[in-house]
Amino acid sequence: MPVKLFYFHDPMCSWCWGFAPTWQRLQDRINSELNHKLKIEYILGGLAPDSDEPMPLELQQTLQSYWRRIEQMLGTEFNHDFWAKCQPRRSTYPACRAVIAAGKQGKEKAMIRAIQEAYYLKAKNPSDYSTHVDLAQNINLNEKAFAQDIHSDKTNEELHRQIQLHRSLPSNGFPSLVIEYEKGHIPIPVDYKHVEPMFDRIKSALNNSNTGESHG
Repeated sequence: MPVKLFYFHDPMCSWCWGFAPTWQRLQDRINSELNHKLKIEYILGGLAPDSDEPMPLELQQTLQSYWRRIEQMLGTEFNHDFWAKCQPRRSTYPACRAVIAAGKQGKEKAMIRAIQEAYYLKAKNPSDYSTHVDLAQNINLNEKAFAQDIHSDKTNEELHRQIQLHRSLPSNGFPSLVIEYEKGHIPIPVDYKHVEPMFDRIKSALNNSNTGESHG
């Protein structure tokens, strides 16, 4: 059984957007030094199910406070015009399905990045299908195949499989990292600023997996 590093995320998770630069550096380090020992797998957690209801004002204010906190803590850029230009909905499943549909054409990561940039930088509504279609064009997907896949039962089933996997493992919200090996799972604490502590924990977890130590 290959050792895996699960990255639990949601394309509409603002903390995932804040973590993105550090996560990319961590992936680069893993691919450079541990490429044959570890497989990275992205798992969608599905923050919020399908809904056409406008997001309650109180929740809008809470999310805006998260954006400001992430800006202050990490220096992450946000376009706060989103809250005036768009009618936000607490619905992330559509964006998750867009990621899965893009993944069928080998562009999972490109779609994640495109959704994040559309949402956080360009003030586009990431819950809208029209946004997903525009992004599919921008990252050069086969639009007909994308339109079929995003609405397919198989895509929805895959989303729910990933959500259930997230719920079954010792992950702590989004983003989170968990090593899976033959005898169990090892959570890796997320460090939003520094790669080294996470990389060291991953190397330690790999050593434990090789020695057969069990972590439940």
